[in-house]
Amino acid sequence: MPANTPRDIPVRTVPAELVERYEAEGWWTRDTLGAMLARGLRTTPAAEFRVYSDARPWSGTFGDVERVARRLAEGLRARGVGPGDVVAFQLPNWMEAAATFWASAFLGATVVPIVHFYGRKELAYILDSVRPRAFIAAERFGRIEFQADLCATVPVVGVVGRDFDDLLADAPAADPLPGVDGTDPDAPALIAFTSGTTCDPKGVVHSHRTLGFEARQLGGHLYPPDRGRQLTAAPVGHFIGMVNAVLIPVLDGTPIHLTDVWDPGRALRLMKDDGLTVGGGATYFVTSLLDHRDFTSGHLEHMRYAGLGGSSVPAAVTTRLADLGITVFRSYGSTEHPSITGSRHTAPEAKRLFTDGDALPGVEVRLADDGEILSRGPDLCLGYTDPALTAAHFDDEGWYRTGDIGEFDEDGYLTITDRKADVIIRGGENISAPEIEDLLMGMPGVAEVAVVSAPDERLGEHAAAVVRPRVGKRAPTVGEIRAHLEKAGLARQKWPEEVYEVDDFPRTASGKIQKFVLRRDVAGHR
Repeated sequence: MPANTPRDIPVRTVPAELVERYEAEGWWTRDTLGAMLARGLRTTPAAEFRVYSDARPWSGTFGDVERVARRLAEGLRARGVGPGDVVAFQLPNWMEAAATFWASAFLGATVVPIVHFYGRKELAYILDSVRPRAFIAAERFGRIEFQADLCATVPVVGVVGRDFDDLLADAPAADPLPGVDGTDPDAPALIAFTSGTTCDPKGVVHSHRTLGFEARQLGGHLYPPDRGRQLTAAPVGHFIGMVNAVLIPVLDGTPIHLTDVWDPGRALRLMKDDGLTVGGGATYFVTSLLDHRDFTSGHLEHMRYAGLGGSSVPAAVTTRLADLGITVFRSYGSTEHPSITGSRHTAPEAKRLFTDGDALPGVEVRLADDGEILSRGPDLCLGYTDPALTAAHFDDEGWYRTGDIGEFDEDGYLTITDRKADVIIRGGENISAPEIEDLLMGMPGVAEVAVVSAPDERLGEHAAAVVRPRVGKRAPTVGEIRAHLEKAGLARQKWPEEVYEVDDFPRTASGKIQKFVLRRDVAGHR
């Protein structure tokens, strides 16, 4: 099977008037990903880079990792990898993941990060979709092992823990790097695969311009300047984990602290012992700390901020955090359009706690007749690797159909109220799952809840609640849930008619609950 190049990857045409506006406002520049990284690394070579891992711990500086990246870039170039080629990697949050990402950018290659816990089915689908010229993987991590047969046709393969070091040239690649000056900034820089609510991962294509703007957007507008030394647990194989772990810190000159397994107990120890902070992400990352038996009030000084997004954010969670003195701010986006709306940490509390923010600089948001959120902006992707998906989700004016339902308040702040795919249709009546979830999160002992449709012979569907209780607690019964919702004034037809207890949920790499898996499991219990 021949290797792929960005010229083979179908992308949409961004309307000329948008290109002109983005360039005139300085939102789009001629910077490539390689240029941004090279400039940042040159500025702060002594910044700390540390990996907290039982499998592959590492400690050093940006300069140390850059040397590995430049040696890898030179080694890949000697093996025929260059500008326009696709380089894929499936690695946990290890130093080698950053080195591979940086090396790919230095070469002007299109990088494809793959979530490290994706299994054989997902990996085969992704490799077949992008046909990389080089692939870097882990020999073994947890239950995942290197799948040699799946990459038999890939020209260059390196396995961390086996022969990765053999790819490193003796001397690092010297300037000028092909990915710094010789790459088209409109070309695909990254393809991020996201499973979301679909069974097969979707390949989302970002250019140097869209990715560069997103990094500047997050670092400059959403993230507090005094956020502290952040611990990143979101996988670097996922878009937001990669941006937070190995791109924004380089641009900002802030230390990189990674962990390859989310262990709330270890995170709490690192807060006290190393002075690290945990600043948010999906609500699960924050609530799992608060619910852990080792959590104390002393940890709150390392949790000054909680920027929440990546999944639904119940008001019960934001209120709980605010009551502890944590400054909460919410944002809304996706791999396709990473930063659509957001509340700054300085916004009025009611906006931060109960809305998903207003449109970020450069972003336009409007609602379709059915309430679906449409967006466009400088960080909106170029489309999907599947042209049919691109045609289905983008129109000729550059608007992206998010699949989410929302509403604006009088000040232009957006609140996500539903997903098109998250509506339960009971006897012809639409029921909003987030509405029920928000109320159930107020019940004692409930740490997390997801409401999904269950088959109903008479009505077609009815609501079922899947609950993750707090440590030492149990899930509420159907009767307890009904009593709680009746007291809250929720219409009887919206009450869940089944309850299931789980230790944890099936999740995407960003922490979102995979409801299509829950719907399948609930249907299988009947």
